[in-house]
Amino acid sequence: MRYFLFVFCFCSLGLTAQSKGMFSRDPIINLENFDKQRVHWGYFLGFNSFDFKIDYINPPARDIVVNGTTGFNVGLVGNLRLHEYFDLRFEPGLYYTQRNLTYSGFTRTIDALREVRSTYISFPLLLKFSSKRIGNVRPYLVGGVNTTLNLSSNSKSLDDNYQQRFRVKQWTNNYEIGFGIDLYLEYFKFSPSIRGIFGMGDELIRDNNPDSPWTGNISGFRTRGFVVNFTFH
Repeated sequence: MRYFLFVFCFCSLGLTAQSKGMFSRDPIINLENFDKQRVHWGYFLGFNSFDFKIDYINPPARDIVVNGTTGFNVGLVGNLRLHEYFDLRFEPGLYYTQRNLTYSGFTRTIDALREVRSTYISFPLLLKFSSKRIGNVRPYLVGGVNTTLNLSSNSKSLDDNYQQRFRVKQWTNNYEIGFGIDLYLEYFKFSPSIRGIFGMGDELIRDNNPDSPWTGNISGFRTRGFVVNFTFH
């Protein structure tokens, strides 16, 4: 978390400093009519950290430990102006991440550890609410829903955890909320943002054995993610 916040602040402040007099009393107004466009486009790059929220049928002696790693995101942005303060956004993107699940009660690492690599193609539809622009700065809130295709789900595999194959559903639905800042630079608009992504349904595909030590006691298995995006328009 601290790493993401450091990168977010460093990049935002670095690019902000390039804009002439952005925080001066009488700044030079950049891209004055940019937001009056009916439609405009952009792209984003960023970082992510995902984990799982796990619910159990019976309280276990020890919870499954989920360790996330730092992944990356890249995608496109389409923005439709609805109102002076509201925009509808479509932000299809590619998210690569990995989560490591550690189970208790096993003597062999090959049984206790499951490396869940995920390559998501995300299709979010978001509503952006912006404040009034002050000079070359405009904070905003964003939220909505997305449908995600997991290219690494193993959902069609006949093997399961007894063959070291962890399976999740290929298609999932999530809701997404976040905040960011539009910074109007001399030649483009830079928009860093922080997002939270939360799965809406159970994603786990259970093992063929209903008493499986890996999946038998799990009642809910949902994605949670923390994302930092740097968007350029």
